[in-house]
Amino acid sequence: MTPDARFAPPDAKLITADIERAFAEDLGSGDATADLLPADARASARLTCRDDAVIAGTPWFDACFRRLDPAVQIDWQATDGQRVAPGSVICQLQGNARALVSAERSALNFLQLLSGTATATARHVEAVAGTAVRVLDTRKTLPGLRLAQKYAVRCGGGHNHRIGLYDAILIKENHIIAAGGLAAAVAAARGSHPGLLLEVEVENLDELTQALVAGVDRIMLDNFTPALMREAVALTAGRVPLEVSGNVDLVTIGEFARTGVDFISVGALTKHVHAVDLSLRLQLD
Repeated sequence: MTPDARFAPPDAKLITADIERAFAEDLGSGDATADLLPADARASARLTCRDDAVIAGTPWFDACFRRLDPAVQIDWQATDGQRVAPGSVICQLQGNARALVSAERSALNFLQLLSGTATATARHVEAVAGTAVRVLDTRKTLPGLRLAQKYAVRCGGGHNHRIGLYDAILIKENHIIAAGGLAAAVAAARGSHPGLLLEVEVENLDELTQALVAGVDRIMLDNFTPALMREAVALTAGRVPLEVSGNVDLVTIGEFARTGVDFISVGALTKHVHAVDLSLRLQLD
């Protein structure tokens, strides 16, 4: 993936659909409070970030305001993927006052959520600095916002695992049981979807050996200790990329990365979201 592609947001149609859902639940039949303002009133607004954060979600923020005021002027002082210091003014807006106050909450919800995801990702990426490990996300995303959150992970320096159940195969314990064994599960997956990446989750070194013999594309070490990870790296000898999953946090991820594995997947990037603190202040022109 090129640097430019890394920060390419989802298709504009998807962003529009996200905005329409947000407005449907927030605006409903109309903003009764905004009716207090004259219909033709103009206003300026300043957006401040109160946290040390990595910004992500500007396309959603912009789309919220442009949905209500196509002529709104939005001037960014930060870009997606950029780290900002607490107290930084990151954006200024000018437009119809009613539109600015009506779009504010939805716009901030998108930006604070996605910036929170990007910031958490950046912290995990920093924790594995000096290793070759790639930090991956998972499917543990907020319903309806998966592509948005996976975009934010990329903004934070992470990488996307599979997007859904359709673009890669991950064989887990229940699949193995249902198929009658690891080798049978792998054979069935290869027969049904030969063009998809095929990964198998293993819980011990014996299952790791079976996965190597079966010829999979990637192996996930589920809840391995660091000592077992090092044994798995030695046993695999570079034949198949290894991914670590389970018990990963900012305390453990560095130690896991130094065992020599290739990937570490972190559900907390998109599941345990701590929203970035943002403040939008308006002033009538």
